[in-house]
Amino acid sequence: MADTSGRKRRGGGRAGNAARRVKAGIIDQMPWRLPVNMDRPTEPLTEEGVLAIHDGAMRILEEIGIEFYNTEARDILKEAGCSVEGDTVRMGRDFVMEMVGKAPSSWTLTPRNPARQITLGENHILFGNVSSPPNYWDMSLGRKVPGTREMCANLLKLSQYFNCIHFVGGYPVEPQDIHASVRHLDVLYDKLTLTDKVAHTYSLGKERVEDAMEMVRISGGWSHEEFEASPKLYTNINSTSPLKHDEPMMDGWMRMARRNQGLVVTPFTLAGAMAPVTMSGAVAQSLAEALCAVALAQYIRPGAACAIGTFTSNVDMKSGAPAFGTPEYMRATQMTGQMARFYDLPMRASGVCAANVPDGQAMWETSNSLWSAVQSGAHMVYHAAGWLEGGLIASPEKFIMDCEILQMIQRYMEPEVWATGPDEIAIDAIKDVGSDGHFFGIQHTQDRYTTAFYQPFASDWRNFEAWEAAGGVWTPERAHQIYQDIIANFEAPPMDEAIREELAAFVARRKQEGGAPTDF
Repeated sequence: MADTSGRKRRGGGRAGNAARRVKAGIIDQMPWRLPVNMDRPTEPLTEEGVLAIHDGAMRILEEIGIEFYNTEARDILKEAGCSVEGDTVRMGRDFVMEMVGKAPSSWTLTPRNPARQITLGENHILFGNVSSPPNYWDMSLGRKVPGTREMCANLLKLSQYFNCIHFVGGYPVEPQDIHASVRHLDVLYDKLTLTDKVAHTYSLGKERVEDAMEMVRISGGWSHEEFEASPKLYTNINSTSPLKHDEPMMDGWMRMARRNQGLVVTPFTLAGAMAPVTMSGAVAQSLAEALCAVALAQYIRPGAACAIGTFTSNVDMKSGAPAFGTPEYMRATQMTGQMARFYDLPMRASGVCAANVPDGQAMWETSNSLWSAVQSGAHMVYHAAGWLEGGLIASPEKFIMDCEILQMIQRYMEPEVWATGPDEIAIDAIKDVGSDGHFFGIQHTQDRYTTAFYQPFASDWRNFEAWEAAGGVWTPERAHQIYQDIIANFEAPPMDEAIREELAAFVARRKQEGGAPTDF
């Protein structure tokens, strides 16, 4: 298998020819790079609409307030001048905007392999793997089953293998064969040894966050001062909509802020269930729940690396089930992107669907949600590969098929696709061919044929008769074979043996100490 660690990159990474295709063992894929979204974002809101939603978010914070169930967070916000009555915190818009103004508009995350450093902001759009489903489905099983460590590790291998995956989210599937008190230790060990990309930690109390920060610090060989000099890992928290932040997530949020690590807050607001049924109302509530967390982080550590996310969609009002990839979801994402630019903060979006298996519904809903991230100007796209059943299932076939879409999006963003120089306008080539020839064999085409257009790896573009004669393999079946081949040939990125041993020793010690509490 070709090296995909980033240490000995072919294709030159960010500095190389972005359109050059790299042979990566099982399939052809595009090289590692940080795509730049040059499209003008879709902005459904007028200037008056932006101000109206902003005013709505501020009124929620000023008049209604947010429940903070973390005592320390309430005490800090009271010290900052906010009104605190019981668990309810109200904060004035001047305070909120002053704090939000301290947050950087872009920031970097540096994993153990510095060649995999990523930037949130500056028009980059970065994609991450599926995170946190409790169940797993693949074609060999034919049914969904609880996740295991092996399944989780295999999805981590896919996350490392594909160059279009830029960061590794939480557990790609929840390994329920590991006790919850030590699950974070085993999965993060696997994540840090099987991948060399930016890692995530769940903000679920002191032990899990402190363990994660220490393991990531060890993995990079950093001193404590070097670790805190710039973000090396990130967390993503969800508010408990409507209008609540829980105790353990706030604990992790504040610990990460103090040590200058990446902070992403993504309210999960389903219009008609956990937020107003109107998109503007749902977005305003979502912003209020996000901005108060950003304000807290900035008060604790001015300049802390923060981003706001959106997970605002609608529900099936007959069943209450969440819907994804819908027109409402797309508009809410675009509206949140517009508001993120108003606050000058990086934005997180998601690639999601409600389908139960990797079928047509799965792909159109995922494609809709991914393209809405492009349209919104999102910088970080969670769950971009492998998500099914509204986040209840992780699937390797879906992962492969989603990476197909991600590569199409990356190809769409390559500068050569929309370049307008003399070589691209190609007047001489058109003149040579005239009205009677074709362009297949001319030099202009020959010079470019290896990089021209995107070639799929999980589908088959032959006509029906040729496809049928070759056995008629459906796209999910082909994706399953690709998955099996990648796992069979996977090579973990290099890691210094002394660092590996230090990580293993840390995990063993923390397990002996009991790991983390499970009685939230």
